[in-house]
Amino acid sequence: MSRHLAGKASLRAIAVLALVTASAVGCTRGSETSAATTVGSGKAGCPATLAKAKKAVEAAEDVNAPWNGPTTGPKATPGKTIVYVAQSMTNPGVAGAAEGVKEAAKAIGWKMRIIDGQGTPAGIQAALSQAVAVKPAGIVLSGFDPKSTAQQVAQANAAGIPLIGWHAVDAPGPSKNPKLFTNVTTKVQDVAKISADWVISQSNGRAGVVVFTDASIPFAKGKSDLIEKELATCSHVKTLTTSNIPIADASNRTPQEVSALLSRFGTKWTHSIAINDLYFADAAASLRAAGKQGNGAPFSIGAGDGDPSAFQRINSKQFQAATVPEPLSEQGWQIVDEFNRAFAGKPASGYVAPAHITTADNSGGKSSWDPKGYRAAYRTIWGK
Repeated sequence: MSRHLAGKASLRAIAVLALVTASAVGCTRGSETSAATTVGSGKAGCPATLAKAKKAVEAAEDVNAPWNGPTTGPKATPGKTIVYVAQSMTNPGVAGAAEGVKEAAKAIGWKMRIIDGQGTPAGIQAALSQAVAVKPAGIVLSGFDPKSTAQQVAQANAAGIPLIGWHAVDAPGPSKNPKLFTNVTTKVQDVAKISADWVISQSNGRAGVVVFTDASIPFAKGKSDLIEKELATCSHVKTLTTSNIPIADASNRTPQEVSALLSRFGTKWTHSIAINDLYFADAAASLRAAGKQGNGAPFSIGAGDGDPSAFQRINSKQFQAATVPEPLSEQGWQIVDEFNRAFAGKPASGYVAPAHITTADNSGGKSSWDPKGYRAAYRTIWGK
């Protein structure tokens, strides 16, 4: 969910919509059992779990992993036009996936049009109404909950227009309610697990962790619960607390919360995991004011998103060490391939991109995660 911007205010609204928004206030406190005082020092805290985590992290950090997506499928159906309805084109996730769709549409020989919902419920509804009226071969629902456009979705279904979501519902794959041919996203379970495994691995199985979440959003709360469950598999990795900050309030509340956490836990706080990278943008000032170094503890990983600002913090080693980014361009190409399968009367591919970890060591200085191999694979499938 991604789960990217022109301005922080825009990001808050975007993230709330993309995660199926609601609002709440408060802080859910977790275990305050003492964690190791020094990251990665001494004997490993959980040797068997640590070994598994290190293996998983090594695989997730591999930027040269071979293509594991589809290699067979229908040849290109000619002469199609698809419409991409964007939650907001100021959302770099939505915009990045749109660029992937645009590139892939050109490769397969289709026309592609973008209609911007401009980040408001009314705007998104109007954009989807406009898309349905155009009577395209297919429509992408990008970054918004189809339940917020139930009337327009019903109209598209009635007209026999295939709908494909990008982060439109929680899980990847086909959806019956709302009716989507498929939904393109990573698996929240994979993202949650690998982010927790990164902390276990990076800390040598000894860490005190703060988890940042938005408990008002069921999807976000579910992700942080999964993170904590995986952290608990290592006996010497402790969740110090779960900090509940609504995404819409993150810019206002995170600095004060971080200062309070530093006062409360001191050096016991060695690592952070957030359900969205944006929390770390807002945490930096308080950490800097407390004398923390950008490349030191607490070491932080974003469990999903991977917007350009997160890559910038990671590459410059400024208060974020890693992220689990979405492969936006690849997902755009997948969307086009899924439409081609729909047009040919074939089922969805079932492909889900694996969770990847980006750090300063493997980013190559780039501002997005763009895996290798998918362009050639899809062109081969389409006969292009």
